[in-house]
Amino acid sequence: METRIALIGIIVEDLSSVGRLNALLHEYAQYIIGRMGLPYHQKQVSIISVVLDAPGDVISSLSGKLGMIPGVSIKTICSKVSGV
Repeated sequence: METRIALIGIIVEDLSSVGRLNALLHEYAQYIIGRMGLPYHQKQVSIISVVLDAPGDVISSLSGKLGMIPGVSIKTICSKVSGV
């Protein structure tokens, strides 16, 4: 199955959504290469970057589900190179 590398940038403005966000990331854990989170206390937000190696439909599915969580903003960047 062909996969792509993707980076999902996440900003959490409603910290009550963190549980739902973490549960969703756990559901897709098999595709996650790495994850980094930074709490920005001055602005009361959390900034998270998630790197995936996954099929395009999986990347789209996760991005869509993350974007539907209230208080969460996301952007996804995919590599132009695909591989097996």
